[in-house]
Amino acid sequence: MRGVDDWLKSLGLGEYAQRFVENDIDWTILGELTDEDLKDIGVASLGHRRKLLRAIADIGKAADRRGAAPTALTATSVAQALSRPAEPASERRYLTVMFCDLVGSTEIAAGLDAEEWRDIVDAYVDAASAAVTEMGGHVAKKLGDELMALFGYPVAQENDTERAARAALAIQAALAEINRKNAAAQQTPR
Repeated sequence: MRGVDDWLKSLGLGEYAQRFVENDIDWTILGELTDEDLKDIGVASLGHRRKLLRAIADIGKAADRRGAAPTALTATSVAQALSRPAEPASERRYLTVMFCDLVGSTEIAAGLDAEEWRDIVDAYVDAASAAVTEMGGHVAKKLGDELMALFGYPVAQENDTERAARAALAIQAALAEINRKNAAAQQTPR
């Protein structure tokens, strides 16, 4: 059975272990602690108090699922809660998925050697990735001249669709710039 001091260390708050011992705080009363209680025993940082209260609540929720009272945490219920990996919170949300690739890439590749083709594709994919991330998107996959980007992951925002459209326009502008640079060599993806 892990002690409260080990639990505090696992949270990165081992510095408070001695204060918990000095104030006789064990598993049986842990679920009753309040923000004010934590402040009274010397947990001065608001962030640390919130982190502790959240971790205590998580243990209480695990005890609730088994029918134990959340404020009367037992050593057994705490051990069971701590031994089980945390369940990720489920969330339902909209995602905007954007796919893009070079038009006519097969024909362009046929007229170039491998190094020239790689340079063009790398420049395009790098520019497209930069446009996606600048607009708050997440580049989920790069495969050859193709790119898949997600907007609304890992954090959803109200204007994910608009940001995806703006990223698409930025990709087109970046591609036009790449085309201008490659015009002299007649290497122009679209």
